[in-house]
Amino acid sequence: MIVRETTNGIFEREIGRVTTDDLPPGDVLVRVNYSSLNYKDALSCTGNRGVTRKYPHTPGIDAAGIVTESGNENFKPGDKVIVTSYDLGMNTWGGFSQYIRVPAGWVVPLPEGLTLRESMVYGTAGFTAGLSVYRLIEHGKIRPGDGTILVTGAMGGVGSHAVAILNRAGYHVTAVTGIMNDPDKEFDPDQEYLKKLGAADVVPREKVDDTTGKAILRPQWAGVIDTVGGNVLSTAVKQTAYGGAVTSCGNAGGQDLNLTVFPFILRGVALLGIDSADCPMEHRVAIWKRLAAEWKDAGLDSRASDCSLEELGGFVDVILKGRLKGRKVVNLSL
Repeated sequence: MIVRETTNGIFEREIGRVTTDDLPPGDVLVRVNYSSLNYKDALSCTGNRGVTRKYPHTPGIDAAGIVTESGNENFKPGDKVIVTSYDLGMNTWGGFSQYIRVPAGWVVPLPEGLTLRESMVYGTAGFTAGLSVYRLIEHGKIRPGDGTILVTGAMGGVGSHAVAILNRAGYHVTAVTGIMNDPDKEFDPDQEYLKKLGAADVVPREKVDDTTGKAILRPQWAGVIDTVGGNVLSTAVKQTAYGGAVTSCGNAGGQDLNLTVFPFILRGVALLGIDSADCPMEHRVAIWKRLAAEWKDAGLDSRASDCSLEELGGFVDVILKGRLKGRKVVNLSL
């Protein structure tokens, strides 16, 4: 997929052909089997300069495939690998292409227990969820049985993966969804979906969007994985119990954080920033191994549907409108 800017300032997408000589320099050439569609990809596809500065461009922040050429001793032709994060698909040629060429330092060996397609069902969203759980466990020292873990934005990519991972790790999870159907109705598809992922309880966003202005609130959560930001994150910090931890990885609810120091100095709450783009390789490999083993969701394969590169453009518009359900895996063999 090639995104170009016209003379009228309009961005257009087309499926085109180039040669591997047109790819940027790098140590490892990978034949891409699968990619996945993320919100950031959709922004790049529509000319968002905050994501991609220069066009023409090929988006795709996730890729999984097989090494065909390598100038680095750590990788050889035939190796199955994952490439996510760093600058892939932003200002570097991305995964919406049959081939990518990247620095060896961006490449992760596919861990045993995970297929190439499953790695793209996770993609950056799943890795970010895994990193958030990892930080709660390793830094926050929160263990199963310590209390309830809150996950905000649970219907989104990061949030839904976080619910499933926490459930597999043995935690009691309360999931927050922005839209809940009439409570008098017998069936709510959002609640049903989140409970299948492992949420013990599902609550509407209003429950964690306090507008009283209080500096601290009744403690409810041992830990929080927040994907929303803004007042939801502020509320979650105020509601976290003594010694708890809160991870933050999103800003869809706002960039500002209105807090006093009271949750930190009276309850010892830790606020942990999550940046998946430049996560050290040592931690990156460890998290992918857990996603392939003890954290792996038995229903992972069924939580995504495939599309071809030619079909991808239509789903770009769907995800921008917030209407994409589940993960969309881009199958480069279709």
